Amino acid sequence: MNKGGKLIVFSAPSGSGKTTIVRHLLSQEDLNLEFSISAASRDPRGEEVSGKDYYFMSTKEFKQHIKNDDFLEWEEVYRDNFYGTLKSEVDRIWAKGKNVIFDIDVAGGLRIKSKFQDETLAVFVKPPSIDELKIRLKKRSTESEDKINMRIAKASVELATAPQFDVIIKNYDLAVALEEAHQLVKGFVNTGSTN
Repeated sequence: MNKGGKLIVFSAPSGSGKTTIVRHLLSQEDLNLEFSISAASRDPRGEEVSGKDYYFMSTKEFKQHIKNDDFLEWEEVYRDNFYGTLKSEVDRIWAKGKNVIFDIDVAGGLRIKSKFQDETLAVFVKPPSIDELKIRLKKRSTESEDKINMRIAKASVELATAPQFDVIIKNYDLAVALEEAHQLVKGFVNTGSTN
């Protein structure tokens, strides 16, 4: 991998608002960001498009990429269900002179931070509470009660990792969280510091 711009990682339990924050940041031209598209060993769902939402591949293809050391980070989320960040994706964005923004799980975010300490800003988005998280997930109406309970159980584990990130943004008020994220990323991409 070639050294290039900055890496901005947003991680959080599902329903914390990280995707909303990342989308907002991508629309801010002063940040010069491009979204890192993850690879996934599953078929597209609904309206998902390969190369836009994910790089979809078979489990066999994914495992071959692991063997070839093509990933910056990867994880087997469930049995034979892999997600990861291809090194070529980061190189592609850096070649355009842009900074890379990630919307990835906690484990992946921490792996990127450990490999690129100085170039990475790792941000954890914290929901007001587990109860509020459950309400937000139910409002989505996209998953069964069992799936929501699985996400809530995982959220408790993920929340415990928050202190390992550079910064924690508390998403109690979305407008405040969006502004805080913008100022934080702006400071980092312009000076390399979170202060």
